[in-house]
Amino acid sequence: KNDREKYEAFWKNFGLQLKYGLYDNYGQQKELLQDLVLFYSSNEKKLVSLEEYVGRMKESQKYIYYACGQTVDKIDLLPQTELLKDQGFEILYLTDDVDEFALKMLYKYQDKEFRSVSDKDLGLESESEKEETKKQNEENQPLLQFLKEALGDKVQAVCLSGRLKSHPVCLASEGMLSLEMEKVLNAMPNEQKVKAQRVLEINASHPVFAALKACYEKDPEKAKTYAGLLYDQALLIEGMPIEDPVAFSNAICDLMAQQNG
Repeated sequence: KNDREKYEAFWKNFGLQLKYGLYDNYGQQKELLQDLVLFYSSNEKKLVSLEEYVGRMKESQKYIYYACGQTVDKIDLLPQTELLKDQGFEILYLTDDVDEFALKMLYKYQDKEFRSVSDKDLGLESESEKEETKKQNEENQPLLQFLKEALGDKVQAVCLSGRLKSHPVCLASEGMLSLEMEKVLNAMPNEQKVKAQRVLEINASHPVFAALKACYEKDPEKAKTYAGLLYDQALLIEGMPIEDPVAFSNAICDLMAQQNG
């Protein structure tokens, strides 16, 4: 606080060790370290402390929002950040592997829980909006179940989402293991791989969903191909590898050929 420029220079050299300190020993040092950590802010476009973030929170804001990714620029493009940014909510951008593990260990700061932008519930929907989303999912349950069966064990569920704006799909996760934690753990030299409980969320207001509905009614086999394309698209957005790049490429080429046919 007394000399921010000097502290940020210190943080550049030793910040990673401080974040590991939060995670080590099951968070026993968190009371000492939580006010020392800095993260990049979507609103401020610079490093901020948790105290600074909470001091700017909206009165109605329930959570401290964060998003994970390789770089700030890549995180900024995630579909899950769009609605939050449009409503003026600040998001902490986490770019180090240990970041989310450290926040999980903290759990909350000044009685405000941390919440990933990839979490299914961001606490933004009003009761009427929740009812509308629930109604849309119920009305389209046969299609959503068809998509789930087409994707098999790749996803835990397929649902319509109210948080997507200009993007057709995104991946969310259920349970304690997030998509980013899955990537970090699977990058380690372990024989046993882990997998988050993935949920494919589809934007009901996007033209792609209308096309998917029409295809499901006319040509279910083609709709299965579309389901795979949307899932692979969601994986690519998350920076995760697709299982069959050749099949993905062939499906794209087939779509292009149909448009010209």
